Amino acid sequence: MTVSNFALERSNAEPLEAFGFDALEIGLLPVFRHFMMCFEDPSTQSWQNGYLIASEKWGESFGLGLAQSLLKVIRYLRRQRKDGVCFHDPLCLQARTMVTPDEAAFLSMLHHMRRDQTPQARDAVEDLTLGGLDPDIIRSGLAFAHRFPAGKQPNPPAGRPELRLVTNVTKRPHPGSLCRL
Repeated sequence: MTVSNFALERSNAEPLEAFGFDALEIGLLPVFRHFMMCFEDPSTQSWQNGYLIASEKWGESFGLGLAQSLLKVIRYLRRQRKDGVCFHDPLCLQARTMVTPDEAAFLSMLHHMRRDQTPQARDAVEDLTLGGLDPDIIRSGLAFAHRFPAGKQPNPPAGRPELRLVTNVTKRPHPGSLCRL
């Protein structure tokens, strides 16, 4: 794998905004980078940051499921791309608004799959896999797209639950109970 902090200098990095990704897809980028970093160097324990970002951004019920589904796609991508995937360091401030060609292909694949745009999704898979159409990547990407289709935006994380004091409660026995008041 290649951790590419210097991709900005090589002019192969492009602005994230140039691709037209929606908010969910843009939000996936740091999660993707943290997962990739952890595969590259397990001692970073960066997967924890990936899950933390997802749960903070989209709430635990939605965000953790989203991160887990994303991780499945990444696992198949890593298996298929034995020479590595070029990605930016997730903690690099200058790279937050830039994407490598591999990151762009990954997000484009999910972008088109989420919109059921088959020809564009196929092209993005070919770009991502360097010419192949890996069935596991396609299957996991389509499963992700089915679970998180475009247009279905997650609710923001809920705040802390509020406790309220309920007063003036009249005790009434349940109709079938043996209890008498």
